[in-house]
Amino acid sequence: MSLKIKNTDLISNFTNMNEYVQKYEHIEFDLVKMREAVEQLIKIRPFERQAQEGLLKSNAICLNYDEKELDEWFGGNVRGKYWTKPDSSFEEMEREPYIDESRYTLFNSKLNDTYLKHVYETLSEHFAIGRCRIIKMPPRTTLSWHRDPEKRIHVSIKTNYGSRMFIEDTGFHIPADGHVYITDNTKYHTAINGGEEDRIHLVATLLNS
Repeated sequence: MSLKIKNTDLISNFTNMNEYVQKYEHIEFDLVKMREAVEQLIKIRPFERQAQEGLLKSNAICLNYDEKELDEWFGGNVRGKYWTKPDSSFEEMEREPYIDESRYTLFNSKLNDTYLKHVYETLSEHFAIGRCRIIKMPPRTTLSWHRDPEKRIHVSIKTNYGSRMFIEDTGFHIPADGHVYITDNTKYHTAINGGEEDRIHLVATLLNS
């Protein structure tokens, strides 16, 4: 799985976990601080929040935003383009409009006092990234079978043994160990949380991947 990173001297710091997942050995985040930062985050901007039209639910909170957006949290609610094969025809169908991930260059200043700023800045030093989101996957849920335009960075913050990512025919459990994992989301994949607690990951889009 080829990957462009900012510092080509660090290429040897990748470990292939399988055909579609790589572990980046050069970074290790403090998991306790990450979990504390997520608690701070959801006090500022909960996954579930009140609005004039009623209770809004979102499984993603975006840490960065496009300067053209009026709301610095907007990126958390936009899935972006993906492809899927949703029915018995097995025909591929395109979903959602294209998102220019390269425009997400501004870190949300409301989070400057959290460990998430350090995480974001560290990732940005090593990789060219687009949207960087905290994504919650509730218990006993799954995503659609789909593929994305780019690969993804995953940092597992809270997980359980029943959480798995399946890419093509291969399953992998991303452990909460503070490390960065690169997943090839350009292949067909899904994620499941077969446990009884939320799975929470930091997920960032890899540009030029």
